[in-house]
Amino acid sequence: MIRALALGLILALSAVTGASAADPANWTRPNKPYRIVGSVYYVGSEGLSAYLIASSKGHVLLDGGPSAQGAKLIEGNIAALGFKLSDVKILINTHAHFDHAGGLAQLKADTGAKLYASAADRPALEKGVHIGDNDNGPTPFPAVKVDKTVRDNETIKLGETVLTTHLIPGHTPGGTAWSLPVVERGRPLNVVFYSSTSVAGNVLVGNKAYPRIVADYRSSFAKLKTLPADVFLPAHEEQGDLIAKRRKVLRGQADAFIDPTEMGKFVVASEAAFDKELARQQGAAR
Repeated sequence: MIRALALGLILALSAVTGASAADPANWTRPNKPYRIVGSVYYVGSEGLSAYLIASSKGHVLLDGGPSAQGAKLIEGNIAALGFKLSDVKILINTHAHFDHAGGLAQLKADTGAKLYASAADRPALEKGVHIGDNDNGPTPFPAVKVDKTVRDNETIKLGETVLTTHLIPGHTPGGTAWSLPVVERGRPLNVVFYSSTSVAGNVLVGNKAYPRIVADYRSSFAKLKTLPADVFLPAHEEQGDLIAKRRKVLRGQADAFIDPTEMGKFVVASEAAFDKELARQQGAAR
């Protein structure tokens, strides 16, 4: 009984904080915000990405960090760039895991922005738990109301910002990549805000809560291979070596974030890692 009560308390505290001592330290380590290309700014922590897309009619904020504390870090970065929180009109999300959605409730309360998300990830966001069998458990986070659900290839417009959704389920049932055309020094570019295609503890064999998980991963890899990306912006900093690229920019390499081949290579490597883990789980199930 005492053990059960203790576990319940831990889960309750996790839902409030959205983080644990086992999480990487750089997920909550401050990082100086900066412009990437066009009207896209990095406003996340050292290890967890968050992006502000600015326009004359208001701004879009992608992802919210792991907790209310993470949200406050993002808010501080937005203010440091000279933008007003009240001008953030739309919140969007790559996928409904606590490290990217745990701060959305706080951000929504502080900005008054509307949250747009996929229909398949809406239940997880509104319940504040990961949906699908996963070795890491439900990993709870503060629940947040979704104001508008988005479909595949839907266009979201705010001022000069024109974002397009690309549903890439697997990592979560409603994982969403977002593409955005920008112009950098007269050069048209396609920016892709990548969700995630890693396994990250997902049960691939016999997932009762998410039985189509393998087929979804497969369809997402196929879709991503056809999506052009001049600028690859992932949900985790290290997946795109963003800190190293920023240092290159500061040393004078203005096009450090531009590489039309980078995302394609990342997708191929991610699919290979998925195949390896699927084979391992299939072998273990025999």
